[in-house]
Amino acid sequence: MTGAPVRTLLLWCPDWPVLAAEIVDGVPATDPVAVLHANRVVACSERARAEGVRRGLRKREAQGRCPQLTVVEYDPGRDARAFEPVVAAVEEVAAGVEVVRPGACALAARGPSRYLGGEEAAAERIVEHVAQTCAVESQVGIADGVFAAGLAARDGRIVPPGGTPEFLAALPVEALGRPALVDLLRRLGVRTLGDFAALPAGDVLARFGFDGALAHRLAAGRDHRPLAVRQPPTDLAVTADHDEPIDRVDAAAFAARALAEQLHERLAAHGLACTRLGIEAVTAHGQELHRVWRHDGLLTAAAIADRVRWQLDGWLSGSNGRGGARPTRPTAGIIRLRLVPDGVLAQAGLQPGLWGETGEERERAHRALSRVQGILGPEAVVTAVLGGGRSPADQTRLVPWGDERLPARPGPPALPGEPAAGGTAGTDRAAGRGGGTPPWPGRLPPPAPAVVLPSPLAATVHDAAGEPVVVSARLAVSAAPARLTVGTAPPVEIVGWAGPWPVDERWWAPAEARRRARFQVCLVDGAALLLAVEAGQWLVEAIYD
Repeated sequence: MTGAPVRTLLLWCPDWPVLAAEIVDGVPATDPVAVLHANRVVACSERARAEGVRRGLRKREAQGRCPQLTVVEYDPGRDARAFEPVVAAVEEVAAGVEVVRPGACALAARGPSRYLGGEEAAAERIVEHVAQTCAVESQVGIADGVFAAGLAARDGRIVPPGGTPEFLAALPVEALGRPALVDLLRRLGVRTLGDFAALPAGDVLARFGFDGALAHRLAAGRDHRPLAVRQPPTDLAVTADHDEPIDRVDAAAFAARALAEQLHERLAAHGLACTRLGIEAVTAHGQELHRVWRHDGLLTAAAIADRVRWQLDGWLSGSNGRGGARPTRPTAGIIRLRLVPDGVLAQAGLQPGLWGETGEERERAHRALSRVQGILGPEAVVTAVLGGGRSPADQTRLVPWGDERLPARPGPPALPGEPAAGGTAGTDRAAGRGGGTPPWPGRLPPPAPAVVLPSPLAATVHDAAGEPVVVSARLAVSAAPARLTVGTAPPVEIVGWAGPWPVDERWWAPAEARRRARFQVCLVDGAALLLAVEAGQWLVEAIYD
């Protein structure tokens, strides 16, 4: 806390949340765009500012000022991912970069300024390199300390050494970025950072607390901590080049084991273990092959070698995918093999069973299924993953064996308030379109059906008088269902039924809207079915066990 501030170079990308939305989600930053958090604008594009949109406005007020405004939800993860290439571009010119926040990074100015011929030359070089590499506009500020350099970057200014207190003194107290403190200082007559810095430090601590004391240090041009430079990620991938192209499985197995041991040793040297392995190969004709293998444990050297051997065997064996529609045999022998640890964890070890039996059956099954994938492709072995949704078909998706088992939709919360049969369960209108875990109103109560038909079967439902059963727009059933006919099969008597459970999905998009009502019926032969009626057509969607 007592050392002089380090001469700091800070690169700032204006309106970064807007640019990140363009980079990741394709939202044009040249349009009027606003990024919202907690229903307030946290960033907006230049065109939106021209229409009167400002930070801190509520969503409705911002849209009132600019009816064409495109609203994007704030996503710090998206901002950080999009900013990573910018940081990497800065690291290509100067080492020791600290990410202050997505959209701003800092480094000590001494190194690049001495190497590139001065602070101004270093700033121009970094801005130009970022623009050429990432197509991103940026500004650089240089001052004594990170806080002052960040304010200088707003104007693309280089503050002379020793001139930081004078530079800060003229700025308004709003530059501190502490609204509550700024409001109090304004009411006390403190207008600028110079006025604030002139107050006795002891009185500031007693009146405003520790956060106020920290702001007081920043206003005086004294940083509260040194730069915490980012360590560039270590390149853990291993590569082997072969003068003679590999076109035999036995030669591929030998190369796989040597390279797997090399990768395992490199990971162990860093205290890491691999959970997801990327296998890359280049043939003599320049064809590039790539496959990612996942594992729910930690891959040992033997496990890595097995997966590489299986994959090379699958590539070199000349087998095709299912139906022969997707050939996997390379056009020539493999001349380069590369293993990339796509997912790593700290090596903490696994606890085996007392006699080594724990997980052996699972591992044998995993090896067998992975072997099939190596020959037929990753889509040849799939498993079901449960998630959210209103119908059984929506709640299940198939993922390749070994992939992360993430549901396509977040699952529902607990079920204390499950809608009762015969009631008007909620719809998408009731659910709204907000974020978070959706409650999925309108979903069916348990138990879940045992078999979900891949394609619903057309059916007809009649009442006791032989008249078709219809459901009105107000969910009124014309009569109690009495007989079910599926296709050309003879009618079957219905002895019990429950419903309807209505669903009105995506009503805001007419081309994608879907409105239907579901029924549970029990037949005289003991079978239980899930029926749905949509646009007047009855369908059999699932079968209960």
